[in-house]
Amino acid sequence: MGKFTTRAALLAGFGGLLILMAFAGFDAVSILRQIQTRNERIRDDFVDRNRTLEQIRSDLYLSGTYIRDYLLEPDARAAEAHRASLEKTHRQMDAALESYQKFLPSQETSAFAGLKQELLDYWRLLDPALRWNPEQRRERGYPFVRDEVFPRRRNMLAIADQIASLNEQQLNAGNRQVGSLFAQFRLRLGITLAITLGLGLVLAAFSMFRILRLEREGELRYSEIARARVELKELSARLVEAQENERRAISRELHDEVGQALSALLVELGNLSAALSDSPVQELRGHLDVIKKLAEDSVQVVRNMALLLRPSMLDDLGLVPALQWQAREVSKRTGMRVDVAADHVSDDLPEEHKTCVYRLVQEALHNCSKHASARVVRVTVEEEQSKIRLTIQDDGQGFQPATERGMGLLGMQERVTHLGGTFQVDSARGQGTLLSVELPLQSPNGASA
Repeated sequence: MGKFTTRAALLAGFGGLLILMAFAGFDAVSILRQIQTRNERIRDDFVDRNRTLEQIRSDLYLSGTYIRDYLLEPDARAAEAHRASLEKTHRQMDAALESYQKFLPSQETSAFAGLKQELLDYWRLLDPALRWNPEQRRERGYPFVRDEVFPRRRNMLAIADQIASLNEQQLNAGNRQVGSLFAQFRLRLGITLAITLGLGLVLAAFSMFRILRLEREGELRYSEIARARVELKELSARLVEAQENERRAISRELHDEVGQALSALLVELGNLSAALSDSPVQELRGHLDVIKKLAEDSVQVVRNMALLLRPSMLDDLGLVPALQWQAREVSKRTGMRVDVAADHVSDDLPEEHKTCVYRLVQEALHNCSKHASARVVRVTVEEEQSKIRLTIQDDGQGFQPATERGMGLLGMQERVTHLGGTFQVDSARGQGTLLSVELPLQSPNGASA
């Protein structure tokens, strides 16, 4: 699967997961709001109906009390007050009936109609008694209350209790509806959570698969890079070794073949010049002197080239004489004073260490004369039990090592790193340069320079 295909799949998966979670959240909020609204409406309806029904019951009790007090009251003024209270209670009951009828459930229609009819008959029954005179109230009042008012009031209260029972049934039905909504909500939420969890597990598995695959690819690439670096380091070491071997071969060839041939030429020219010393041919002697001078210069140039490529004294005499010769040659050629301090350096150093130190000093002196404009350079070589320390300090113009490293310094550092050593350059503008190198006598990888 390509990179863009993987990104598209992950984007679509996580985007779908977020959309599904958002939908589940909005759906849950909507259903909870519906449940809350339904529950509040059922509760409010029950409370309103129950309050109205209680008002009807209370008024019904009061009406019985008022009619009783009215019929049994001998004082006309007090009886009139009881009748006025009774009429007020009548009006309150009518208003309560009208209010209850506004939110009357269908299940209570029959019972409410019976209650309404009973109340109508009740008030019709009471209407003639309200027009009795005091004598009639005394004679008929108590039997009327006992035989007519109280039985009808009990019937109406029974109907009111039936309506209250129906009202409670309506409340229970509403609660069941709310419970049904909760059950549907739990089911939908469970389905949504199951889908979300399943999709999340699929995405997690896919992501882990891709991450592990990328990790394996990264480890493979890292191992390839590490192997390539080791191979490159070995190649660099072999190139340096091949370079040194080639220089050694060229140096030997120049010294042994060309140098000997030119030396023989000089000998023969000397013999010829001696043979012609008594000859009157003075012009030939002049030409021979010129030829001799050219041969001497050629021998010197070849000797210098051989020493620059690979000084034979490094192989024959050791590191310290080679460094001292190099210091003298640089001083002659540039006028720069070079001091070498290497009093306690063993002649049994490994070949790669001698070559490395010699090349480092050679490159450093070249930089001092060409770039640093130094007047004095001090080269110090110290051998300890487990390492060789080399310091090269000059009084030149200095530079910024962090930003101005050239190929010469990089090559020097590569030589030191190959032998497992440390390479440090301290310099600043106008303050000269100090190069510090430490080489372990036992190379970590056992390679040769």
